[in-house]
Amino acid sequence: MLAVTGGKGGTGKTTTTLGVARALGAAGTAAIAVDADWDLPDLGALAGGERRVAYPDRSEGRSPLAATVPDGEARGVRVLPAPTDSREHDLRGTLRAIAADAPRGASVLVDCPAGAAPDAVAPLRVADGALLVTEPCVAALRDAAKTAAVARRLGTPVVGAVVTRAAAVPPGLTDLLGCPVVARIARETREDAVTGGPLASERVAAAYERAAETLWVSESADNSSPGP
Repeated sequence: MLAVTGGKGGTGKTTTTLGVARALGAAGTAAIAVDADWDLPDLGALAGGERRVAYPDRSEGRSPLAATVPDGEARGVRVLPAPTDSREHDLRGTLRAIAADAPRGASVLVDCPAGAAPDAVAPLRVADGALLVTEPCVAALRDAAKTAAVARRLGTPVVGAVVTRAAAVPPGLTDLLGCPVVARIARETREDAVTGGPLASERVAAAYERAAETLWVSESADNSSPGP
C-alpha cells in the first residue's frame, strides 16, 4: 500500500494517485486507487464516477473492496470512492482491511487528505510507503518536508516525490525531502483543459509512467516494492 500524501491541499495528490494507478494498469499490474479524503472526496469523480459510494457492512465480514468500481479509462484499475456516510466507518480500520483483502499482486494507492490531522496521518500508519506530492512553492515544500518527517517517525519509508505544476525541479529538493524525485508534472496547458484535464495529456501520462516504473519495477529488483 502506497500513501500519496504531501500536507498541502491542491497540489495534485488525487491526480497523481489516479495517474500512477493508470500507469500501473497499462503496464499489466492490477491497481486499486482509494480515496481516503472522506471530507473532500474527488477521486471517484476524477475517475468518471461518483464521489461517494455505499460501503458494505464490515460486521458481516464483507470487505470494503466490494465497493470498488472500474476506472472509467484504464483496464486493470479499480477505484474506491469515499463512503456515503463516513461517520459509520473508521478510516484506519478501513485501510487495514483493504491492505489485508487486496488481491495478491495488486497495488493499492491511497489518496490522502491534506493537513496533519489524525485522518491525514492514518494512511501513513497503515501504508508500506509514502509518495510525496508537492508544488515548487515554499508553502508546499515546507508541508511536504513535514509530512516526510511524520512518515519516518511512524516507520513508513518515503519512497519518492512528484513535483507538480513545475517548469523544473527546485534545486536541493532531494536533500530537503530525503527521497528521489520520480516525476515532474508541468503546469496544465490550455490544451489540457480543453481535452479533458491533465490526465488526458500524453506528456503527463508519460511522466506518471516513469514514476510507476521507478517505484515498482526498479524497487521489485530489490524485493522492496511499495505495493501492495
